Amino acid sequence: MSDTVQGRSPYALYDAEAPTGAPSLDIDPFSLDVLDDPYPAHALLRDAGPLVWLPQYGIGAVARYAEVRQALLDWESFSSARGVGMEDFVRHGRFRLPSLILEADPPQHTRSRAVLNKALSPAVMRGLRERFASTAEAMVERLVDQGSFDAIQDLAVAYPLEVFPDAIGMSRDGREWLLPHADLLFNSFGPRNMLFTRSLTGARFDWVEQQGRRENLLPGGIGMSIHAAVDAGEITADEASKLVRALLQAGLDTTVNALGAALYCLARFPDQWAKLRANPSLARLAFDEATRFESPVQTFFRTVARPATLGGSALREGDKILMFLGAANRDPRQWERPDDYDIERRAPGHVGFGAGIHLCVGQLLARLEGEAVLSALAAKAAKLEICGPARRRHNNTLRGLASLPLAVRR
Repeated sequence: MSDTVQGRSPYALYDAEAPTGAPSLDIDPFSLDVLDDPYPAHALLRDAGPLVWLPQYGIGAVARYAEVRQALLDWESFSSARGVGMEDFVRHGRFRLPSLILEADPPQHTRSRAVLNKALSPAVMRGLRERFASTAEAMVERLVDQGSFDAIQDLAVAYPLEVFPDAIGMSRDGREWLLPHADLLFNSFGPRNMLFTRSLTGARFDWVEQQGRRENLLPGGIGMSIHAAVDAGEITADEASKLVRALLQAGLDTTVNALGAALYCLARFPDQWAKLRANPSLARLAFDEATRFESPVQTFFRTVARPATLGGSALREGDKILMFLGAANRDPRQWERPDDYDIERRAPGHVGFGAGIHLCVGQLLARLEGEAVLSALAAKAAKLEICGPARRRHNNTLRGLASLPLAVRR
């Protein structure tokens, strides 16, 4: 991200014309009202048609599962390399730090993904499991002893901020800067609104760039395993630094919001909490279902890279398409009882972690963290109850809470 983005919006999409046959809806998905309660807007978008035009921004939008998944899978027609935010890098220039994974397409993405898949493999996750579990147990033990705590700040934030940078091999100094930087990154995918402007003050670009460098990483971590690919001739040293930085940028905030969503769901639905207490092996499913149900990553953009058809509408090269992942994950055309949180639901194919070549590369790590925390909580707490007002944290892309007071009983 450069400091030139503080001024007027660098894109001009407002004069774009709606594709033939696409209905227009006067909905601002980045307004605080919609961010607070997106579900009525999601229903309107799904019911209006398979592809809808949002004239305020001059963009297309898809909210049904089938079309969202199509756009995620067809990377040749719907490009990530041209920006997963509202801007098209080809027409408007690149203003975010270069990405070799999130905002990249093959062949660059293929090389990057191969290195990250190895660094975040199931075997690596097995090596982290015991440490993640013991940290979760100690943290939950302390919180249960207190009788009440803030489920977001004291657990959903504190736990990933402890184990995730450790797993990467980051030093303890400065890791509190990771969250403000991620807040800006995900805000930057939307319009240049108040949320984006406000998040500019918390980011330290030079600092986050330095964290990916080999000399700043501890031995034995995921970061150094990525740099080992340089020695093997698979990527360059500069690419390795950028990949570590990408993990640190995007791998923490998303897990914080997913873990917070799971805690919020279990506290609101005592029957599901009782199921988890009776069968702690459901912890991973409980976390996964919360990812579908709350969709911590609500939206992503794609740029039409070649003439294409989506939802029956002909799209032009350069059109921007906003994919409503949260709406797709509750589409009744795809899911039975989509508005029920059910930890016994088997929901393969939900798009809470994306789909296709851009399926979240850190999903195994996020699921391991979620499973560790929910298993520890189910083993130690008999009662889980909201004991104060939940406060939402607004972001142009992410859905999560800033505070959730919980009362617990051993």
